[in-house]
Amino acid sequence: MRPGIDVHDYDFKVRAAQKFISAGDKVKFTIRFKGREFEHHDIAENLMERIRETMGSTSKIEQEPKLEGRQFTMIFTPN
Repeated sequence: MRPGIDVHDYDFKVRAAQKFISAGDKVKFTIRFKGREFEHHDIAENLMERIRETMGSTSKIEQEPKLEGRQFTMIFTPN
């Protein structure tokens, strides 16, 4: 994912992640920064919070959002 992801793309990815969770798999969300996007961590943090709220009913967080280089990652597991 990118910090400026469109609404439809976001919905598509979250629905796919929910299918994987319901099948018993783990899901890792990664937001990659390119160029000057790296200066806008607040956009990525808001996006991760939105993902957390959407996925919260079907899964639990295994790894909190973590910044590793130019990637922001979070891992979910089934309930």
